[in-house]
Amino acid sequence: MSEQRQQPDSDQLRRGLAHWMHHLTWAALLFLLTLFFNDFIADRRNPNRNLSLTSQSAGEVVLQRNRDGHYIAPGLINGEPVTFLLDTGATQVSVPEALAEKIGLERGRRQQTMTANGVISVHSTRLESVRLGGIELRNVAASINPHMVGDTVLLGMSFMQHLDMVQRAGTLRLSVPAP
Repeated sequence: MSEQRQQPDSDQLRRGLAHWMHHLTWAALLFLLTLFFNDFIADRRNPNRNLSLTSQSAGEVVLQRNRDGHYIAPGLINGEPVTFLLDTGATQVSVPEALAEKIGLERGRRQQTMTANGVISVHSTRLESVRLGGIELRNVAASINPHMVGDTVLLGMSFMQHLDMVQRAGTLRLSVPAP
């Protein structure tokens, strides 16, 4: 009689363990799929997110356009990591106010500027250095924009006017002109 009691208990234990292993397998699979698709989505939003890890020659950067048609890339302002959205329609580099405070930018004089949404007030500032891949420029004019949401910096013409730009087939090549 005692053997019959032990047998069902061990079968029940095995079934319970198999049940939990089945759930753990599915949880692990879902976790791995989540990691894969998060990476996939991040690459679609910003195919240049590993720009600093890739080998870029000094004075040149090659960017891939994202699925929305924009060029987004990591960079540095005064040595602090930021995300840039290249914007040839922006006169200056435009830094969201919360990010400007976080990286310690000084507010300059208040000024009016024209945006796609109309005229707004911003504060002028100067950036000691702006780095995008192998390109670094110093003393770049910028504005601190209290109306911008998020941490993405618009990399405007106060930076890009000093570069040669060639756009072809979803790729933008930026380079410092030869002296």
